[in-house]
Amino acid sequence: MMIGTSLLAGSLLVSGATAAAAQTKPTLGPYGYGAVKLGLTVKQAKATGAVVKKMPGGSGCSGWDLKSFPTPKDSVGIYISPKVGLAAIFAAKGMKTPEGIKIGSTAKQVKAAYPRVKKDAHGFYVTTVPGNKKAYYSFGVTRGKVTEYGIALNKQDCFN
Repeated sequence: MMIGTSLLAGSLLVSGATAAAAQTKPTLGPYGYGAVKLGLTVKQAKATGAVVKKMPGGSGCSGWDLKSFPTPKDSVGIYISPKVGLAAIFAAKGMKTPEGIKIGSTAKQVKAAYPRVKKDAHGFYVTTVPGNKKAYYSFGVTRGKVTEYGIALNKQDCFN
């Protein structure tokens, strides 16, 4: 009897530590990724120390990356708009939403996590971000799996 109890206590300690470690990793949403929040100005985003500029914006949106998630040469991980601030963050492998959705999740998992998700004209699954009605998630799904996704302000003016 004692052996079973101590094994159970040990597994609770281990799973508790795992849960705590998992919670320390930032999620993509509901307001951004870690210190990098939707709506930040270029100056505020730079001040986080977590972003690097990739593409000048001129009078439009500039392209950035999260330093910890560099993107390929002709890609960006973040758009910052001169009008609305940090407008969008695109997910990198290893990121997930607070609801647990990540690249590789199934369309079924997306629908279960976001019951109000709808397919838009471009074929993306789109839903309001739970806990932040000023933003939406957009999930690209190919052959039943999430291949790309991101979070963006409803009023973002960087892409269609």
